[in-house]
Amino acid sequence: MTSPTPIPLDPIALATARTLPGLFRCRVQRSPERIAYRQFEPEASRWVDYTWRQADALVARWRQALARQGLNPGDRVAVQLRNSVEWGCFAQAALAQGLVVVPLYTNDNPENVAYVLGDAGARLLLVGDVAQLWALAPHQRLFPALEDVVCVGPAPQQTADRPRLHDLSGWLPETAEPPVDPPIDPDDLALLVYTSGTTGRPKGVMLSHHNILWNAEAMFKAVQIGPDDLFLSFLPLSHIFELTVGYCLPMLAGSGIAYARSVPQLVEDLAAVRPTVLISVPRIYERAYVRIQQRLAQRGRLARLLFEQAVAVGWRRFEAAQGRGRPVTARERLFWTLLKPLVADKVLARLGGRLRLAISGAAPLQPHIARCFLALGLTLLEGYGLTEAAPTVCGNRIENNVPGSVGPPLPGVEVRVTPAGQLLVRSPSVMLGYWNRPEATRRAVDDDGWLHTGDLAELRDGRVFIRGRIDDVIVMSTGEKVPAVDLEAAIAGDPLFEQALVVGEGKPFLGALLVLQPAAWSALARDLGLDPQKPASLSAPAALEAALERVAGALHAFPVYARVPAVHLALDPWTIENRLLTPTLKPRRKEIGGRFESAIRALYAGHELPDQPVSENKAKEVP
Repeated sequence: MTSPTPIPLDPIALATARTLPGLFRCRVQRSPERIAYRQFEPEASRWVDYTWRQADALVARWRQALARQGLNPGDRVAVQLRNSVEWGCFAQAALAQGLVVVPLYTNDNPENVAYVLGDAGARLLLVGDVAQLWALAPHQRLFPALEDVVCVGPAPQQTADRPRLHDLSGWLPETAEPPVDPPIDPDDLALLVYTSGTTGRPKGVMLSHHNILWNAEAMFKAVQIGPDDLFLSFLPLSHIFELTVGYCLPMLAGSGIAYARSVPQLVEDLAAVRPTVLISVPRIYERAYVRIQQRLAQRGRLARLLFEQAVAVGWRRFEAAQGRGRPVTARERLFWTLLKPLVADKVLARLGGRLRLAISGAAPLQPHIARCFLALGLTLLEGYGLTEAAPTVCGNRIENNVPGSVGPPLPGVEVRVTPAGQLLVRSPSVMLGYWNRPEATRRAVDDDGWLHTGDLAELRDGRVFIRGRIDDVIVMSTGEKVPAVDLEAAIAGDPLFEQALVVGEGKPFLGALLVLQPAAWSALARDLGLDPQKPASLSAPAALEAALERVAGALHAFPVYARVPAVHLALDPWTIENRLLTPTLKPRRKEIGGRFESAIRALYAGHELPDQPVSENKAKEVP
């Protein structure tokens, strides 16, 4: 069977689109019958496709509904909805009406959502279900400007004058009149994206149409995708990484987008959708790597030996293809012919079987995990960005891929490093500023237009290497400085540890709070003669010694002063719901430090402790 003829690349240029609704209109005109979106419809129990023409008709109905609300250009409208066709239709309709979209995380805590609604002055909110409304009700005083709430599911009975509650089925008209397009300038505010707020209240990052489109076009120049590609969207669209790279970029290129049902169903959706492009954060790849290691442990020594040989030979093939290292020998080519169907193809089949490009961003990816997937034949590219840059700054290229780095800057992006090691960025996608925070804006973006990222970096051979956050660097009482995030990522690479947080500010040595993977803990506890169901087993000397040995192995490449001689073990995970993780799955250091203050004190029993409550990072604005 011959492969289908590839569809020629047909990107929409920034100068042609000019605005985000302009990009949508151009794509509809160019590719009206091609698949735009795909999502699972529970009522039909199947995946349903939407063409660009059908999406255009839906957006027109949403525009008509918004036009009836009496909203004015520049007004803010918020959306707290899972990734879906409805999310995209709402955003496209709002932007086309000149409104400003405020994306909200579906699983963020209600108080934080209420704060964002109030800070943004949102007049309308789209939610998925009644539970989200009930959760917000106790905090209603925080968002007095909110006038209307539209619920995709059935709305509850009206209990107060405001906000007015609407069912989507009754709010959305069956047909739409031709819309009237308000004048929209490319530099107008389009999105108000709130940062995660790991050390304090989130700030609203103001991004223009031009900011986002410029970044999407720069990404296309760095890593070309096309109409034959299908993205699987599962990172929340409230995350600017997904919004620009996983939503706007495919529209620019004419690619399709399939909306995953949920992270727990991701493996099933990968098999059903069989995407060609996957945008993710490192945690997804880390979990896949841990599952591989767990399966190898169950299958025995031969399986592990074959896997290790496949990774070793595959890595040499990758390095040779990149123009590094020696050429692949005839013997290695033969080994790969045998090992590829036995090992590599089986691993990649769990990712759908036709994934040609995977992009990791938003946090550091451990080099050994990247190396594993690259060796098995997955094109995995790590990049770097931040909300304030809309978001991508750097990225490895398919033909110039160095794991451990985040690659060279995107075309048109300038970077430099200060004497103190902070990375500065300047590009047309740098934000307009922080919403209602002029002082914070002046601290973040200097008079020459350089964005002060707050990240420590090194420039080498034209590539950027991120060395941690300024706020995440632990300064020990010995004067040594250690990058907490790097240590935590290395520890979490061990299948025993689900989560890790390193402590030690002002102390003579480091400690770690560790959340164990339940199945791995049960196996270890039984091997040690402990009852995994008893909480006391977590503090047993044998368990602590075994955990310290595993931590030492994970940190063997770090300097001696960065070793961890004291740990606290737990099984209850840190989650968004218990407010120990941000919606982007980053640990809230201050909250975790406060929650586990007594445990941290126990790690340093006999050593001088600071008078103030334990907190590894003070709340700071971006320098």
